[in-house]
Amino acid sequence: MAQAKLNDIIKDDLWKNNPVTVQILGICSTLAVTNIFINTLIMGLGLTFVTAFSALTISLMRNIIPNRVRMMVQTLVIASFVVIVDIVLKAYVPNISKALGPYVGLIITNCIIMGRLEAFASSNKPGPAFFDGIMSGLGYTWIILVIAFIRELLGFGTIFGFQVMDPLMHSIGVSDGWVQWAFMIMAPGGFFMLALFIWIANNLAATKIQHNS
Repeated sequence: MAQAKLNDIIKDDLWKNNPVTVQILGICSTLAVTNIFINTLIMGLGLTFVTAFSALTISLMRNIIPNRVRMMVQTLVIASFVVIVDIVLKAYVPNISKALGPYVGLIITNCIIMGRLEAFASSNKPGPAFFDGIMSGLGYTWIILVIAFIRELLGFGTIFGFQVMDPLMHSIGVSDGWVQWAFMIMAPGGFFMLALFIWIANNLAATKIQHNS
């Protein structure tokens, strides 16, 4: 792969055409699993795995898949890798698997994956397709991790499950400790954080365009 093409994929998937902040895809899982950081991390890694290997598989098969059944084939490929993720989570991290509930299965219908298979993997060689799948997954993951970090910190007072806000409050003389923001661990808190993130990202992009012009 040419370095220029690699750079374009990285810039597009991580920022310029980010699946969450620009394309507004994967919103259900973004809102549902981002109140606990570790759950969000596992969800992001799972989606990245599925996106990357689905893209690789579809790219390898791109010349033999009949056009009339390509959507069905893509869905079958995605579902196969989602089953692998689900089995691994249930086997090695059952508590997280239970916490994520149906959202792992819903990766099958995640528009980010189907969009990359249609827009990129089905018309590019395996190497670039696999790399694009990884970058698209990471573009989704880093956004939801930032949201999850803030929601968990304000909602539970914890980072990675460890209480940090109570000791901080006590160290500055607040005897009652941290007052948890219940709003942040509820769905409206997810909507608020996502909307705020999209607003910041779009304003930064607009500022950069104005500066360049």
